[in-house]
Amino acid sequence: MLRIENLCYEYESGFKLKNISFEIRDGESIAIIGENGSGKTTLVKNLIGLLRPDSGKIFLNGEDTSKMSVAEIARTIGFVFQNPDNQIFASSVKEEVSFGPKNLGMDNIEEKVNDVLKKTDLFKYRDKHPFKLSGGEKQRLALASILVMNPKILILDEPTSGLDLKNAVKLMKIVKNLQKEGKTIILITHDMKLVSDLCERVILMKSGEIIADGKIKEVFNRESLLEKTKIELPEIAKLSKILGFGIIFDPKELYEKWRSLND
Repeated sequence: MLRIENLCYEYESGFKLKNISFEIRDGESIAIIGENGSGKTTLVKNLIGLLRPDSGKIFLNGEDTSKMSVAEIARTIGFVFQNPDNQIFASSVKEEVSFGPKNLGMDNIEEKVNDVLKKTDLFKYRDKHPFKLSGGEKQRLALASILVMNPKILILDEPTSGLDLKNAVKLMKIVKNLQKEGKTIILITHDMKLVSDLCERVILMKSGEIIADGKIKEVFNRESLLEKTKIELPEIAKLSKILGFGIIFDPKELYEKWRSLND
Protein backbone atom coordinates (compact mmCIF):
# COMPACT_ATOMS: atom_id res chain seq x y z
CA MET A 1 0.00 0.00 0.00
CA LEU A 2 2.82 2.37 0.86
CA ARG A 3 6.32 2.40 -0.61
CA ILE A 4 9.05 4.84 0.40
CA GLU A 5 12.15 5.08 -1.77
CA ASN A 6 15.30 6.93 -0.61
CA LEU A 7 13.34 9.65 1.17
CA CYS A 8 15.47 12.59 2.34
CA TYR A 9 14.26 15.66 4.20
CA GLU A 10 16.25 18.38 5.98
CA TYR A 11 15.11 21.12 8.38
CA GLU A 12 16.82 24.49 8.51
CA SER A 13 18.15 23.41 11.93
CA GLY A 14 20.20 20.75 10.15
CA PHE A 15 18.28 17.67 11.27
CA LYS A 16 17.89 15.23 8.38
CA LEU A 17 15.97 12.18 7.36
CA LYS A 18 18.53 10.20 5.36
CA ASN A 19 17.68 7.71 2.61
CA ILE A 20 14.58 6.24 4.21
CA SER A 21 13.26 3.22 2.31
CA PHE A 22 10.64 0.64 3.31
CA GLU A 23 7.31 -0.83 2.25
CA ILE A 24 4.06 -1.30 4.14
CA ARG A 25 1.64 -3.98 2.98
CA ASP A 26 -2.11 -4.03 3.25
CA GLY A 27 -3.26 -5.11 6.73
CA GLU A 28 0.13 -4.85 8.46
CA SER A 29 0.51 -3.53 12.00
CA ILE A 30 3.80 -1.65 12.37
CA ALA A 31 5.43 0.33 15.18
CA ILE A 32 7.85 3.14 14.38
CA ILE A 33 10.00 3.53 17.48
CA GLY A 34 13.10 5.38 18.63
CA GLU A 35 14.25 8.10 21.00
CA ASN A 36 12.83 11.63 20.93
CA GLY A 37 14.43 13.41 18.00
CA SER A 38 15.06 10.23 16.02
CA GLY A 39 12.85 11.41 13.14
CA LYS A 40 9.61 9.48 13.70
CA THR A 41 7.27 12.47 13.53
CA THR A 42 9.16 14.04 10.63
CA LEU A 43 8.84 10.79 8.70
CA VAL A 44 5.10 10.58 9.34
CA LYS A 45 4.57 14.21 8.32
CA ASN A 46 6.19 13.34 4.99
CA LEU A 47 3.91 10.30 4.64
CA ILE A 48 0.75 12.37 5.12
CA GLY A 49 1.89 15.30 2.97
CA LEU A 50 2.34 17.95 5.68
CA LEU A 51 6.02 17.94 4.70
CA ARG A 52 7.35 17.13 1.23
CA PRO A 53 10.59 15.20 0.66
CA ASP A 54 13.65 17.08 -0.59
CA SER A 55 14.41 13.96 -2.61
CA GLY A 56 13.15 10.42 -2.95
CA LYS A 57 9.61 9.19 -3.56
CA ILE A 58 6.55 8.07 -1.64
CA PHE A 59 4.04 5.87 -3.45
CA LEU A 60 0.54 5.32 -2.10
CA ASN A 61 -1.21 2.42 -3.85
CA GLY A 62 1.33 2.90 -6.65
CA GLU A 63 0.68 6.63 -7.06
CA ASP A 64 3.42 9.23 -6.45
CA THR A 65 2.18 11.36 -3.52
CA SER A 66 4.12 14.40 -4.79
CA LYS A 67 1.26 14.71 -7.29
CA MET A 68 -1.41 14.43 -4.59
CA SER A 69 -2.81 17.09 -2.25
CA VAL A 70 -2.92 16.60 1.52
CA ALA A 71 -6.69 16.09 1.23
CA GLU A 72 -6.23 13.38 -1.40
CA ILE A 73 -3.68 11.58 0.77
CA ALA A 74 -6.04 11.87 3.76
CA ARG A 75 -8.65 9.79 1.93
CA THR A 76 -6.33 6.80 2.34
CA ILE A 77 -4.11 7.71 5.32
CA GLY A 78 -5.77 8.87 8.53
CA PHE A 79 -3.60 10.52 11.19
CA VAL A 80 -4.60 10.79 14.86
CA PHE A 81 -2.62 13.42 16.75
CA GLN A 82 -0.93 12.71 20.08
CA ASN A 83 -2.83 15.59 21.71
CA PRO A 84 -6.54 15.46 20.74
CA ASP A 85 -6.91 19.15 21.67
CA ASN A 86 -4.85 19.91 18.55
CA GLN A 87 -7.41 18.10 16.41
CA ILE A 88 -10.79 18.95 17.98
CA PHE A 89 -12.55 22.22 17.12
CA ALA A 90 -16.33 21.74 16.64
CA SER A 91 -19.06 22.64 19.15
CA SER A 92 -20.46 19.13 19.53
CA VAL A 93 -19.19 15.57 19.27
CA LYS A 94 -21.55 14.88 16.36
CA GLU A 95 -20.37 17.98 14.45
CA GLU A 96 -16.74 17.04 15.03
CA VAL A 97 -17.17 13.61 13.51
CA SER A 98 -19.35 14.96 10.67
CA PHE A 99 -16.81 17.53 9.50
CA GLY A 100 -14.52 15.23 7.51
CA PRO A 101 -17.16 13.29 5.58
CA LYS A 102 -19.01 16.52 4.73
CA ASN A 103 -15.83 17.96 3.22
CA LEU A 104 -15.26 14.76 1.25
CA GLY A 105 -18.85 14.85 -0.06
CA MET A 106 -19.65 11.41 1.36
CA ASP A 107 -23.14 9.90 1.30
CA ASN A 108 -25.21 8.74 4.30
CA ILE A 109 -23.19 10.92 6.65
CA GLU A 110 -25.53 10.69 9.65
CA GLU A 111 -25.56 6.90 9.45
CA LYS A 112 -21.76 6.74 9.20
CA VAL A 113 -21.33 9.19 12.10
CA ASN A 114 -23.71 7.28 14.37
CA ASP A 115 -22.02 4.00 13.50
CA VAL A 116 -18.52 5.24 14.35
CA LEU A 117 -19.74 6.94 17.55
CA LYS A 118 -21.16 3.60 18.68
CA LYS A 119 -17.96 1.82 17.71
CA THR A 120 -15.91 4.24 19.85
CA ASP A 121 -18.42 4.27 22.74
CA LEU A 122 -19.24 7.97 22.24
CA PHE A 123 -22.81 7.82 20.95
CA LYS A 124 -24.24 8.89 24.32
CA TYR A 125 -22.11 12.05 24.13
CA ARG A 126 -23.07 13.01 20.55
CA ASP A 127 -24.60 16.39 21.57
CA LYS A 128 -21.96 17.21 24.16
CA HIS A 129 -19.26 19.85 23.67
CA PRO A 130 -15.95 18.03 22.97
CA PHE A 131 -14.01 20.01 25.56
CA LYS A 132 -16.32 18.71 28.29
CA LEU A 133 -15.15 15.17 27.58
CA SER A 134 -12.47 13.39 29.61
CA GLY A 135 -8.98 12.87 28.18
CA GLY A 136 -9.77 9.31 27.14
CA GLU A 137 -13.06 10.33 25.54
CA LYS A 138 -11.32 13.12 23.62
CA GLN A 139 -8.76 10.66 22.31
CA ARG A 140 -11.53 8.35 21.12
CA LEU A 141 -13.28 11.33 19.53
CA ALA A 142 -10.11 12.24 17.62
CA LEU A 143 -9.96 8.63 16.44
CA ALA A 144 -13.67 8.64 15.51
CA SER A 145 -13.27 11.79 13.42
CA ILE A 146 -10.70 9.93 11.30
CA LEU A 147 -12.39 6.52 11.23
CA VAL A 148 -15.61 7.97 9.85
CA MET A 149 -13.76 8.72 6.59
CA ASN A 150 -12.80 5.04 6.35
CA PRO A 151 -9.05 5.39 5.64
CA LYS A 152 -7.22 2.22 4.65
CA ILE A 153 -4.15 3.22 6.69
CA LEU A 154 -4.38 4.59 10.23
CA ILE A 155 -1.43 6.34 11.91
CA LEU A 156 -1.64 6.75 15.69
CA ASP A 157 0.85 9.08 17.40
CA GLU A 158 1.39 8.09 21.06
CA PRO A 159 -2.29 7.09 21.36
CA THR A 160 -2.22 6.16 25.06
CA SER A 161 -0.02 9.04 26.25
CA GLY A 162 -1.57 10.60 29.35
CA LEU A 163 -4.43 8.08 29.55
CA ASP A 164 -5.26 6.06 32.64
CA LEU A 165 -5.27 2.27 32.35
CA LYS A 166 -9.04 1.99 31.84
CA ASN A 167 -9.10 4.44 28.92
CA ALA A 168 -5.91 3.05 27.41
CA VAL A 169 -7.38 -0.47 27.42
CA LYS A 170 -10.63 0.79 25.87
CA LEU A 171 -8.75 2.62 23.09
CA MET A 172 -6.55 -0.37 22.32
CA LYS A 173 -9.57 -2.67 22.17
CA ILE A 174 -10.92 -0.41 19.41
CA VAL A 175 -7.58 -0.58 17.58
CA LYS A 176 -7.53 -4.38 17.82
CA ASN A 177 -11.01 -4.50 16.28
CA LEU A 178 -9.77 -2.28 13.45
CA GLN A 179 -6.93 -4.73 12.86
CA LYS A 180 -9.46 -7.56 12.60
CA GLU A 181 -11.34 -5.49 10.01
CA GLY A 182 -8.15 -5.36 7.93
CA LYS A 183 -6.98 -1.80 8.60
CA THR A 184 -3.29 -1.10 8.18
CA ILE A 185 -2.01 0.33 11.48
CA ILE A 186 1.12 2.45 11.97
CA LEU A 187 1.87 3.14 15.62
CA ILE A 188 4.33 5.76 16.90
CA THR A 189 5.01 5.18 20.58
CA HIS A 190 7.53 4.89 23.40
CA ASP A 191 5.36 2.24 25.09
CA MET A 192 6.93 -1.12 24.23
CA LYS A 193 4.14 -3.01 25.98
CA LEU A 194 1.74 -1.39 23.52
CA VAL A 195 4.05 -2.35 20.65
CA SER A 196 4.18 -5.97 21.79
CA ASP A 197 0.37 -6.11 22.17
CA LEU A 198 -0.49 -4.62 18.78
CA CYS A 199 2.35 -4.90 16.28
CA GLU A 200 3.94 -7.64 14.19
CA ARG A 201 6.79 -5.52 12.84
CA VAL A 202 9.05 -2.77 14.20
CA ILE A 203 10.90 0.02 12.40
CA LEU A 204 13.62 1.39 14.70
CA MET A 205 14.97 4.89 14.01
CA LYS A 206 17.97 6.85 15.24
CA SER A 207 19.29 10.24 14.11
CA GLY A 208 17.05 10.38 11.04
CA GLU A 209 17.84 6.87 9.80
CA ILE A 210 16.25 3.44 9.98
CA ILE A 211 18.66 1.19 11.84
CA ALA A 212 16.42 -1.89 12.08
CA ASP A 213 13.28 -3.12 10.35
CA GLY A 214 11.86 -6.55 11.03
CA LYS A 215 9.61 -8.80 13.07
CA ILE A 216 9.21 -7.57 16.62
CA LYS A 217 11.06 -10.44 18.31
CA GLU A 218 13.94 -10.21 15.81
CA VAL A 219 14.45 -6.51 16.53
CA PHE A 220 13.94 -6.84 20.28
CA ASN A 221 16.60 -9.58 20.39
CA ARG A 222 19.26 -7.15 19.14
CA GLU A 223 20.44 -5.93 22.53
CA SER A 224 23.16 -3.61 21.24
CA LEU A 225 20.63 -1.68 19.14
CA LEU A 226 18.18 -1.41 22.02
CA GLU A 227 20.92 -0.07 24.27
CA LYS A 228 22.00 2.44 21.64
CA THR A 229 18.44 3.75 21.24
CA LYS A 230 17.46 3.44 24.94
CA ILE A 231 14.58 1.10 24.13
CA GLU A 232 13.44 -0.99 27.10
CA LEU A 233 11.68 -4.31 26.68
CA PRO A 234 8.28 -4.84 28.33
CA GLU A 235 8.65 -6.31 31.83
CA ILE A 236 7.26 -9.71 30.80
CA ALA A 237 9.87 -9.95 28.01
CA LYS A 238 12.66 -8.99 30.43
CA LEU A 239 11.54 -11.74 32.82
CA SER A 240 11.30 -14.36 30.07
CA LYS A 241 14.85 -13.56 28.95
CA ILE A 242 16.17 -13.80 32.53
CA LEU A 243 14.52 -17.22 32.83
CA GLY A 244 16.21 -18.33 29.62
CA PHE A 245 13.09 -18.63 27.46
CA GLY A 246 13.98 -15.89 24.99
CA ILE A 247 11.51 -13.09 24.36
CA ILE A 248 7.93 -13.88 25.32
CA PHE A 249 5.22 -11.22 25.46
CA ASP A 250 2.26 -13.31 26.61
CA PRO A 251 2.10 -14.05 30.38
CA LYS A 252 0.12 -17.24 29.72
CA GLU A 253 2.78 -18.51 27.33
CA LEU A 254 5.51 -17.73 29.86
CA TYR A 255 3.58 -19.54 32.59
CA GLU A 256 3.16 -22.63 30.40
CA LYS A 257 6.90 -22.63 29.63
CA TRP A 258 7.72 -22.34 33.32
CA ARG A 259 5.25 -25.05 34.29
CA SER A 260 6.54 -27.49 31.67
CA LEU A 261 10.07 -26.91 32.93
CA ASN A 262 9.07 -27.71 36.50
CA ASP A 263 6.73 -30.68 35.86
